[in-house]
Amino acid sequence: MTDQRNGGDLVVETLEALGAKTVFGIPGQHALGLFDAMGRGNLHFVSSRVENNSAFAADGYSRATGEVGVLFLSTGPGALTSLAGLQEAYATGVPMVVVASQIPLDGLGARRKGMLHQLDDQKASAANVTKSQRLIQHASGIPSAIQDAWTEAISSPQGPVWIEIPQNVLLDPIMVPPVEDALAEAADNPPRVELIREAVKWLSTAERPAIIAGGGTRRGRAEKSLLSIAEKLRAPVICTPGGNGAFPWTHELSLQSWIEDRHMTDVLEDADVLIVIGSSLGEVTSNYFTFEPRGRIIQIDAEPRVLESNRPGLGIRADAGQALSALDEALPPAATAPDWRGATPEDLVKESLAKVRERLEEQDLGKELKFMADIREAVPADMQTFWDMTISAYWGWSCWDSREGQFHSAQGAGGLGYGFPAAIGGAVGLETVGKPAGSARVLAVSGDGSSMYSISELATAKQHNVPVTWLIVDDGGYGILREYMVGAFGKATATELARPDFVKLAEAFGVPARRVAPEDVGDALREGFAADGPNVVVVETLLKMFGPTHLGD
Repeated sequence: MTDQRNGGDLVVETLEALGAKTVFGIPGQHALGLFDAMGRGNLHFVSSRVENNSAFAADGYSRATGEVGVLFLSTGPGALTSLAGLQEAYATGVPMVVVASQIPLDGLGARRKGMLHQLDDQKASAANVTKSQRLIQHASGIPSAIQDAWTEAISSPQGPVWIEIPQNVLLDPIMVPPVEDALAEAADNPPRVELIREAVKWLSTAERPAIIAGGGTRRGRAEKSLLSIAEKLRAPVICTPGGNGAFPWTHELSLQSWIEDRHMTDVLEDADVLIVIGSSLGEVTSNYFTFEPRGRIIQIDAEPRVLESNRPGLGIRADAGQALSALDEALPPAATAPDWRGATPEDLVKESLAKVRERLEEQDLGKELKFMADIREAVPADMQTFWDMTISAYWGWSCWDSREGQFHSAQGAGGLGYGFPAAIGGAVGLETVGKPAGSARVLAVSGDGSSMYSISELATAKQHNVPVTWLIVDDGGYGILREYMVGAFGKATATELARPDFVKLAEAFGVPARRVAPEDVGDALREGFAADGPNVVVVETLLKMFGPTHLGD
């Protein structure tokens, strides 16, 4: 043992000074200086079994708590394995600080020295999935670099920031004194005054205003301003999958989240002024690019590359919270009542939701509707839920009322394996910020295909006794791809999967599990929610998707 500090201590001290409490990751040879330093600090470490899942866990931690997720990675294969998880965080705007180790300084520069884990340019590999990448070459630069990275991560548009530190910089003795304080404040990102003034002008004369609330609405904590603006304008509001929960589900102006239904597309196309908040009007939100608006668009987004990326409009680059607050303050109550072709907005919402229900009832989807309703009834109103890319989640995008909880899915990048590790991170985060285990419990939902991406994290959940209930809906393959292929080609190829006995597999990890019929899913979940630690519920059933409306009749 020695009292000599090193670069790893500076990393841990700076993170603690910035408020970090939990770190996710996997140890690696070049990163041992980080892990040795954690033994002298107060950070709680959660060791996943695959780096991609570590990234998902840090993502889930951030989404559940609103704090910055912190990820430690080893060099080369470990760093590269995390990239798919980071793509989701980057696409969805999740603030994370990623600290990756690197080979010793004298091996950098693309020289082929034959060092373990050596890459020509490791940080270049992260350029597509992080806001920025920094290489720290001397220990004295560590505190400022991490502070700057944290600031960038929390500044809108939020996202993951990549730092890498060579092995010798982490291990060599230092003269730098202990870090006493570190301050990171999000950069201001307000709307331009003249743009808000122009938006008010458009909205003041609008007869049929409507609002699309995307994920940026939630990231900007703009829910209160959104509600006020919608009620002033009496504007129908629809939430994208990422925006699910930004507007009260049962409000008389709520079109809920049926964004993929043609009846809703018709309403949005008929708006004479459409406010789009924190959304690119991308593939899903535009009902697969069939959306042809006839009115004017006001688009608010913190990411300038999103503005007018799919449709021309009045682009306002700003944090959604700041923009909607400014718009709400400047917007007077509507001078005239909105008129949707002779209907009130409230009646239009009722009629549109009724048309959606009627369409669903015509498609023999009783089993699917009951299954989703049973899950919703079993889940406590304030519970956070994490959904993998699976048929249940695609239903959830449209039909899930998140109530006082939060709905999280992997629709930003669309990769498999998100649900369970993100839920582990979310539950750990809720416990970290002081929630007792009962109210920290979260639900993860996966299919049998996506669950195999993260099955090893049962060991993580057991090791840390994480209060997570994992629902695995087992249909024997990649269900949504099977459905797509049959619809497009008349048959499915390479979608059927051999899979384990999930109950026995979970029990082999020491995690309680049970298999139930679809009609018993609610009772099984309630039992799981009342238990201690992790548990698994398996339902063998084949769910169908509602018919797509973007393909025409």
